[in-house]
Amino acid sequence: MRTRTAAAAILLAATLTACSTETSTPEPATTTSAAPKADKATTVKACVDAVAELPAGPDGSVPSDPAPTECTDLSDSEYLDAYMDGIAQANREGVADLEQQIEDAAEQ
Repeated sequence: MRTRTAAAAILLAATLTACSTETSTPEPATTTSAAPKADKATTVKACVDAVAELPAGPDGSVPSDPAPTECTDLSDSEYLDAYMDGIAQANREGVADLEQQIEDAAEQ
């Protein structure tokens, strides 16, 4: 599992590096008051949960692109952290499910 996670991280880092080299024009500052954004911790938690729910592909990897909609307000580095935390969360849940299945089978 660590190999898959490491491979996914490398793939994501390469993707993010390629995206970060694009030239973009700065957006003009707005003078109107914007609607308050969701608390950053809440947004990160929602992103981690969304990544944890992504299905793995046939090779066991979890796609990092496109990012779940819950992650769109995060910077690239925040998304990478949330993505890795989501993969770790999914792995912990998978281990817990497997342990429960083993325990249930041993009781029968």
